[in-house]
Amino acid sequence: MRVETSIQLEVDKLIELLTTHETILRYKELEKKVKKSPYLKQQTEALKQAQKDAVNFAHYGKKEAEKEAIRRIETLTQEIDTHPLVVAYRAQLVQANELLQHLTQLIQTEINHYIEEEDNASKD
Repeated sequence: MRVETSIQLEVDKLIELLTTHETILRYKELEKKVKKSPYLKQQTEALKQAQKDAVNFAHYGKKEAEKEAIRRIETLTQEIDTHPLVVAYRAQLVQANELLQHLTQLIQTEINHYIEEEDNASKD
């Protein structure tokens, strides 16, 4: 039970360190800005509508209308993907992911090392 409590305390410390890490804070800040952007909301809604239109046009066999809806989807997707806020958000997301992957790898390495030591100690 003491080991579990100790582990939980260390996990809590790690979570605290992560939530206050500059990379994570910047990611959260950009995420909020993306979610609050009226322009991006409008573009996202227009994209969803164009996708619905394309599906409906395809269902009813309206090939030209479907092609136009698909062109609209491509245009809207390009506009969203190249918006500076989205570009910054995605770049920060990559950095946050790399940080988490690095920490995961460190923890995994330490746990594996500990397990190997325990196995070797039990063999001796």
